[in-house]
Amino acid sequence: MASSFLCLLFISLSTVDGFMTYRLSRCDFNSTELKDIQFTDSYYYNMIEIIRFDSNVGKFVGFTDFGVKTAETWNNIPARLASMRAQKGTYCKSNIDVRYHKLTSKSARPTVKLHSTTPLSSHHPAMLVCSVFDFFPSKIKVSWHRDGQEVTSDVTSTEEMEDGDWYYQTHCYLEYTPRSGEKISCVVEHASLEKPLITNWDPSSSSFMPKTERYKLAIGASGLILCLILSLAGFIYYRQKARGRILVPTH
Repeated sequence: MASSFLCLLFISLSTVDGFMTYRLSRCDFNSTELKDIQFTDSYYYNMIEIIRFDSNVGKFVGFTDFGVKTAETWNNIPARLASMRAQKGTYCKSNIDVRYHKLTSKSARPTVKLHSTTPLSSHHPAMLVCSVFDFFPSKIKVSWHRDGQEVTSDVTSTEEMEDGDWYYQTHCYLEYTPRSGEKISCVVEHASLEKPLITNWDPSSSSFMPKTERYKLAIGASGLILCLILSLAGFIYYRQKARGRILVPTH
């Protein structure tokens, strides 16, 4: 996670034509470690940067004639240079320790929805979509598991997309050929979760079924209907025969 904060100091001076100078101090960081922190301190004149101190460079650098001359002067003042080099630790780190903790401690649990859709290709007759919404921070892992084993083929995913309200969403697709009795799950791993969030797919809500399974179901249903018809016909025939039977007493 790359983040930054800045301190903006405006010093405005006006003449007939008007001009403005300002100073911008910036801390960029990936963690609270000093090696992952960069401190820059820039001076601008009428929107043009004239001089900058960069902790990665370790000295002042000028970008205009005036800036180059000023940088040479400031770089020859040991106390000033030492003070600027120390800013990464004294100014940046003390603020980052607080800000980084607040940033990483805030998270939002994702919500997961599964649904079937038309496959992207004819290679498989079915496709599932695992949609993950309203999570923060953006780093997340979404995977498909089939009968307890992670599926690595025929799986595609979108990037984590911003919703514009600090939350993110992503979608993971699985193209597959359904099998009878199998268990398919979408597994989500995120900083807001103590353990992976597992959502199981309910095959009864799917309109996709392999041809062999459809044939078996059709044959079974046809056989059951035929059996019922034959049983009913036999029962009717028996009742009719029973009504027309004449009982003769025997001695």
